[in-house]
Amino acid sequence: MKKILLLNGPNLNRLGKREPHVYGTATLFELEKKMKEAALSEGYGLTAVQSNHEGVLIDLLHQAEDEGIAGIIFNPGAFTHYSYALRDAIAGIEVPVIEVHISNVHRREAFRHHSVLAEVSEGQIVGLGFFGYELALQALIKMHKGDEEVE
Repeated sequence: MKKILLLNGPNLNRLGKREPHVYGTATLFELEKKMKEAALSEGYGLTAVQSNHEGVLIDLLHQAEDEGIAGIIFNPGAFTHYSYALRDAIAGIEVPVIEVHISNVHRREAFRHHSVLAEVSEGQIVGLGFFGYELALQALIKMHKGDEEVE
């Protein structure tokens, strides 16, 4: 069974508690459960990992390619705006990565408006809550199957 990797970066382990007016009240566990079920319904496995540590996320990106992962859904949190190390890790692998953000970063503080990862990611989904993760999963599956609509 082909697999998708769901990566969540710093502070996303606090979903449901952290700024619920911005991120909602659902937890990371609930998101991961929902995403695993959605992937399975499409015939894919899904591994979910959250880390507050940049190096761990880099290692997971490299490992994804080594293990033949079909695609990566990645919410890098605050690393989005300044982590050239994560940018280089994404640029250095062939696995498609879709960047996802729960909130609409363009309606928030100015420092959140720029992503150093966007130009090396296949796409970016912002502001659609947990539904953005589902859209990213659908897009990665279409890419993996060679659907020309996504290309």
